Amino acid sequence: MGLNAEWMQRDLAVLWHPCTQMKDHERLPLVPIRRGEGVWLEDFEGKRYLDAVSSWWVNVFGHANPRINQRIKDQVDQLEHVILAGFSHQPVIELSERLVAMTPAGLERVFYADNGSSCIEVALKMSHHYWLNVGKPEKKRFVTLSNSYHGETVAAMSVGDVALFTDTYKALLLDTLKVPSPDCYHRPEGVSWEDHSRLMFSHMEQTLAEHHREIAAVIVEPLIQGAGGMRMYHPVYLKLLREACDRYGVHLIHDEIAVGFGRTGTMFACEQAGITPDFLCLSKALTGGYLPLAACLTTDRIYQAFYDDYSTLRAFLHSHSYTGNPLACAAALATLDIFESNRVIENNRRLAARMAQATAHLINHPQVAEVRQTGMVLAIEMVQDKASKTPYPWQERRGLKVFEHALSRGALLRPLGSVVYFLPPYVITEEQIDFLAEVASEGIDIATRDGVSVPLGGRYPGFRDPG
Repeated sequence: MGLNAEWMQRDLAVLWHPCTQMKDHERLPLVPIRRGEGVWLEDFEGKRYLDAVSSWWVNVFGHANPRINQRIKDQVDQLEHVILAGFSHQPVIELSERLVAMTPAGLERVFYADNGSSCIEVALKMSHHYWLNVGKPEKKRFVTLSNSYHGETVAAMSVGDVALFTDTYKALLLDTLKVPSPDCYHRPEGVSWEDHSRLMFSHMEQTLAEHHREIAAVIVEPLIQGAGGMRMYHPVYLKLLREACDRYGVHLIHDEIAVGFGRTGTMFACEQAGITPDFLCLSKALTGGYLPLAACLTTDRIYQAFYDDYSTLRAFLHSHSYTGNPLACAAALATLDIFESNRVIENNRRLAARMAQATAHLINHPQVAEVRQTGMVLAIEMVQDKASKTPYPWQERRGLKVFEHALSRGALLRPLGSVVYFLPPYVITEEQIDFLAEVASEGIDIATRDGVSVPLGGRYPGFRDPG
């Protein structure tokens, strides 16, 4: 038995993996990774895989980045962790100062959590609690877009709308208001992204007009709906939404957990609309993909609604054990240093252009409905019928065939259903982008052949029942 197979067997005997039907691994080998460097991951037998999805959208400056490594090493000899209630430390203070300075004007307070879902929970609770504190307890519902995703904890799922993740848990979820998404994939032929996004805003306007007295906040993924298939829309929608939230007295929550820190072509997606949300949720790339950390930024007006004598019970009594962890803050500070010194946003525009160029031929593929892009995110939507955009039945798992082919070629491409996407680290080269485009094209050809399906029977050679 080879080293990879040995580690796979040990894994299957004890682990339960996220977002996975474990029975799939009877026929689909796990990939145990020994080390990483730059855009590459390497298994225990020396095979390398180009990380085209930034290890679940978190890694922006490559694996084992020397600058981030050193910052964490320096910090671990000083302070690994301390309670953030009643205590503080240098990395969390410096990081908070820098986040306030670099985010849109008006975001002046930073509250930390451990991960993206927890950060969303902070924003939802804080919005609800604000309205209680200012004497409007009826404002307790949230508005979200169709096909949205905001995390896996119960409140975060409640403001999501991807059936695969939420249907099983409907009995547990909050009562929210769903508004049709401005998703430009569905725009009529000849209609621009901007015009379609403007048109779709009428649904949000109507919902706010009818329900604003009971609405605490609207929550959106700005510009890109990630887990919903990398669906995209125009910044004008965010501008119209900000104006409407102001008119109707409703908070605006921007979930930039996936799209913040340069992913959309600007440091933060909300910059493209020239607006400031009431809550800005950040995580993933915040630490360069090293350690769990999330930051919920909000305004001083919201902060002041909680600032009172303890006996009033207005305090925001929410906490996580590892809130503001010094090691994670150190990684985040090193990440921000790289942004400041390396002209990252400018370089990303060049890489984004190469991604568009390398995949342009797929626009005419008979089973590709759309190749769409916002900044350093590019998505290719495979369909059964191009003219009508009829999707493949989800049971055929066409994207899985692309994933398997990519692994055989040394690339980590993990499609969302039938959507193949590139969301690579910013240290990728133009030549590596060309390689990914070649691999994706081959995989799409294989996956869209007539009659292709993914059999679930059979086991890969060497599979042994765990336990």
